[in-house]
Amino acid sequence: MAEPAVPPTPPVPLAALLAREDLGLCQIAGPEDPATVIHSAHTSEMADPYPYLLGGELLLTAGVHIPEAAGSGTYFDDYVSRIAEAGGAALGFGLAPVHDTVPRALVEACDHHGLPLLEVPHRTTFSAVARAVWQLMAQARHAELRRVTEAQQSLTAAASRPDPVPSVLRQLAQRVGGRAVLYGPEGAEVVTAGRGPEAAVTAGRGPEAAAVSEALTELATVVRPAAGRAPTPTPSSATDTVDGIHLAAYALGAGEGFVLGVAAPRREPGDHTIASVAAVLLSLLTGEHHGGTGAARSSALVRLLLGAAPEDVAPLLGGQRWIVVHARRDGPAALDAVAASALGAALGSALVDVDGDVVRVLVPADREPAPQPGWICGASAVVGPQEWAAADAQAARALARARATRTPLVRPGARPGLAELLPATEAEAHARTLLAPLITHPAAALPETLRTWLSLHGSWDRTAVALSVHRNTVRQRIARCAALLDMDLDDPDVRMELWFALRQVE
Repeated sequence: MAEPAVPPTPPVPLAALLAREDLGLCQIAGPEDPATVIHSAHTSEMADPYPYLLGGELLLTAGVHIPEAAGSGTYFDDYVSRIAEAGGAALGFGLAPVHDTVPRALVEACDHHGLPLLEVPHRTTFSAVARAVWQLMAQARHAELRRVTEAQQSLTAAASRPDPVPSVLRQLAQRVGGRAVLYGPEGAEVVTAGRGPEAAVTAGRGPEAAAVSEALTELATVVRPAAGRAPTPTPSSATDTVDGIHLAAYALGAGEGFVLGVAAPRREPGDHTIASVAAVLLSLLTGEHHGGTGAARSSALVRLLLGAAPEDVAPLLGGQRWIVVHARRDGPAALDAVAASALGAALGSALVDVDGDVVRVLVPADREPAPQPGWICGASAVVGPQEWAAADAQAARALARARATRTPLVRPGARPGLAELLPATEAEAHARTLLAPLITHPAAALPETLRTWLSLHGSWDRTAVALSVHRNTVRQRIARCAALLDMDLDDPDVRMELWFALRQVE
């Protein structure tokens, strides 16, 4: 029988469909295997449906295609063999209006080829059967999404424990019902986890366990970069099956040769996603502890706390010129440590901070930020360590503008401005004098509101979105600014002068 090329949807156990009392389906031939699943329901009256099957279907037919003399020849055997060859999961035969009973030769052919045969009563329409299949699929998809979400949360919590690597492996082994292994750069098992009767084979008992363990170790070499040789492309993951045990290996992204191995007696649709989340977490953990970058960041933090200047600490972080990026989720997806770390990795930096619903990333200047799917980002100009604070504020304003304009990434312009033609001290002094009524006013939000409003060309709605306030609040603040400054904010010359001044006091 061909291996079904099934679509990526949760399968439905045939037993669950038979258990639906409203359908009244009855299996009358073929093996009664609780592991039999179906991936879709398809109706066809073709004498040879093979070309139209993907595999894994419940094929529904009323027998319109059956000739009168079919029972005396090989028609039914040929028909069922083609369905089995195409990877069909089961055959449903509808009673009435064509046939009052299921042909005996069809029952014998299904028994011979090991294809489950269901009798569909005349009161049950094929559309009702198809609808029930999709309902069961939706329930399975929802359950699987919930399982993956809960696993991701538990893995993230495990990564924050005092023993993060063993904790992550224990959680992973528990979630997939098998064994999880962290292999070191030399191929040795560094940490292992896995308990329970369902993991008896993978827990190290019997000759089968030895074969599985050896196969998993061998699979890890497939994704591990060869040491001491010229770099060659290697897959990031690989899978295999030995003695009914499903194996998977994942190369960890720290580049140090660590590999995650997973062995489980079953393979659910969400297991790959769960293992991938664990691989991301372990990549971060092994990168910090083995590569020395974690020690360098800790040293930089200690020196800053003890009074060292940022420019003296920056070399420990890997550079002298930096870009600050602020990002927020674009949509309902949850913000958590895994998502923030993944964003940092995509931007090329492990220096990530989660501040409420905003992720801040300190990116080396040689790694140009690019728009990231699922995120709205704002970036600062390239700065030195002594300008980190100003760049942080600049990135926050860029993010606000990106949100207001629905732009994936906003960066400051690269062209020189007129402000560069004036001495910096004189420009700042003029700006502070002009903006003094706002800067000294108790309402600290006025300068930022005016700056955002001007940057968005006086749009009340976009400014409200950028500042996360009501549009009437924006109107009130801008009116207050106009009164304090005694200026006509509708005048383009006034707006230009105020924008120039606000740029000098960022």
